[in-house]
Amino acid sequence: MMPASIVGMDIAGLSSAFREGDLTPVDVFEAYAERIAAYDPLITAFVGLRLDEARQEADASARRWSAGTPLSPIDGIPIAVKANIAVEGLACHAGIEAYRNDVAVENAEVVDRLVQAGAIMLGTLNMHEGALGATTDNPAFGRTLNPRNLAYTPGGSSGGSGAAIAAGLAAGALGSDTMGSVRIPSAYCGCVGHKPSPGIIPTDGIVPLSTTLDHVGPHARSVEDLEILMGVLSAGFTRAEPPKIENVRVGVWNWQGKVDVEAAVSDGFSDALERLAAAGLQTCEVEPPDYVYGKDRRAGLLVSEREAAAVHADRLKVAPDGFSAEFKAMMAWGAKRPAEEYDACLARFETLRASASRLFETVDFVVSPVAPQPAFKFGDKVPANQADFTAWANFAGLPATAVPTGASAAGLPLALQIIGPAGSDAETLAFARIVEGILGRLPVATPAI
Repeated sequence: MMPASIVGMDIAGLSSAFREGDLTPVDVFEAYAERIAAYDPLITAFVGLRLDEARQEADASARRWSAGTPLSPIDGIPIAVKANIAVEGLACHAGIEAYRNDVAVENAEVVDRLVQAGAIMLGTLNMHEGALGATTDNPAFGRTLNPRNLAYTPGGSSGGSGAAIAAGLAAGALGSDTMGSVRIPSAYCGCVGHKPSPGIIPTDGIVPLSTTLDHVGPHARSVEDLEILMGVLSAGFTRAEPPKIENVRVGVWNWQGKVDVEAAVSDGFSDALERLAAAGLQTCEVEPPDYVYGKDRRAGLLVSEREAAAVHADRLKVAPDGFSAEFKAMMAWGAKRPAEEYDACLARFETLRASASRLFETVDFVVSPVAPQPAFKFGDKVPANQADFTAWANFAGLPATAVPTGASAAGLPLALQIIGPAGSDAETLAFARIVEGILGRLPVATPAI
C-alpha cells in the first residue's frame, strides 16, 4: 500500500489492517515518518520528535500483532500530543520560551495510558504560547500553518494538533481545551475533536492554563477514532450504541442578534441541518439559559489569566524574558483583579452548570457552529467572538464534539458542534457518529505552497 493511502486511513481502519495482516505497525510508522519529513517543515506542526524510539516501539507492536497479542485497538497507532503534555525525554514547554529546556522525566498520565495501550508516540505538537490564544503563531517555536490553506491559521491553542491530523502527520493527537482549544482547531483544519466532561480524562503532567477550565481531549480523523481513543484515555468510558435519529431531541442554538456569524458558517450550518432533517432529525430552537456571551467570555479569560499567573509566577521571576510581552500582560491583568471578582466568575460557572442541567431535561443534545467564522488569515484581527459557541461547554461542564460539515466556497472547512449533558460523553459521541455518517468526512490535506 502506498504511504499516502496509509496516512489517509483512520485508527479503526489501521487496527483492522493489523488484525488481518494487510499492514504492520512498521509499515504505518514508516509512512508517517516519510510524511512528517516531507510536510512538517512546511507547516511546523511538531516541536519535538522521537522517531528513533518510535521506530523501536513499532517493531515491538508488530511482534505483538504477529503473535495475536495486541495490547489494545491503538497498539501500533502513531499518536502525537500538544507541547503542554509531558512526554518523557522531550521538552514540556507549553509553547513558552522560558520552559524550552525543561525535559520531562516522566510521562503525563494520559501519555502513559496511550503508551501502555501500545500507541506509537511520535512527539509533541506546536501550540499557542501558554495555551492562551487563537492562532498558534508562536513567537518562540514558530507559526503552524493550516494544511488546508497555508495562508490561514489552524486555530488555537491546539493548532499543531489539528494541523497534524489534517495533514496526515499523525493518526491521532491530544490537545487541551479551556474555552474551545480542541474543537476550534479541529473545525478550522477539517478533522474531529472532543472536549470531554470534566474529570474523566486526567490532567496530571500537563502544564495548565486554567486549573478550573482545562480539559484534555482527542483530535482524530473520524468519530469512531475519538471513541477508540476515549476508551483508552478515560477509565470509565464505554462506547454507546447510536440512537435512531428520529428519536433524538436536538436543540438548535439560536444566536440571532447576539453573535455575529459569518455567512459561510451560517449557510453551511443551515445546509447541514437540512441534510440531517432529510434523514429524520427533529429539532427545536434553544438558547443556553443564563449564558451572556461577552460577559461570560470575559469571565473565562479572567479566570484563565489569573490562574496562569499563579502557575507561572516562579518562572516569571527568574526568566521574565522567556515570556512574550502579550502573554505577560494578560497574566498581569488577571493577577491584579480582586479576589471577589475571580470568585464571582466561579459563581457564574456554577449558575451555568445548573441551568444547563435544566435545559437538558428538554433536549438530548444542542447543536451549533463550532466558531462564528472559518479559519482566518494570519495578520487578520483575531475575532473576539471566536469562542462564543465553544466556551459554554467548558463553563457548564458539558461534553462537546466538533464534526466537519464540508467546506466553504473558499475551500475552508466548516464544522458543527454537538453538546451533550454532563457525563454523556459516550452518548454524545454516538450521536456524533450518526451525524458524521450523514455529513461525511474531509480527506487528508496535502499542503502546498
